[in-house]
Amino acid sequence: MSGHIETVVLDSEGLSAWVAQDRKVLAMFQVFHDMGADLVVSANTIVEVSHARVNLPRLQWALSRVKVEPVTEAAARAAAQLLKSAGLHGHKYAIDATVAEAALHQPGPVAILTSDVDDMTRLCGSEVRMIGL
Repeated sequence: MSGHIETVVLDSEGLSAWVAQDRKVLAMFQVFHDMGADLVVSANTIVEVSHARVNLPRLQWALSRVKVEPVTEAAARAAAQLLKSAGLHGHKYAIDATVAEAALHQPGPVAILTSDVDDMTRLCGSEVRMIGL
């Protein structure tokens, strides 16, 4: 990972991997921490990662260390416009669009930690760096 990153936005896979203490992700987080990057999640991401098998205390701990971006009406409208511009639609992309919208409004340079580099690139264009999982 080269270059400075000011903000790292986590999609559901990024947050889930952190909660699961994935070694590769924990190593990345050490690099982010060392460069002073802020961690951000969209409020919708919390919904997406919450399921019966999630380690709830670990999730709460992780969430206490990130900035949670609310999905306001304005953010939802902006996310809908991102979907339209990218030629995407439907529930499959709805949460990705809110993650992209949140990323596009963070102090840069911004990166998204995601398992869906292609769709997130379509939504964000070249303004946000993608870090694939």
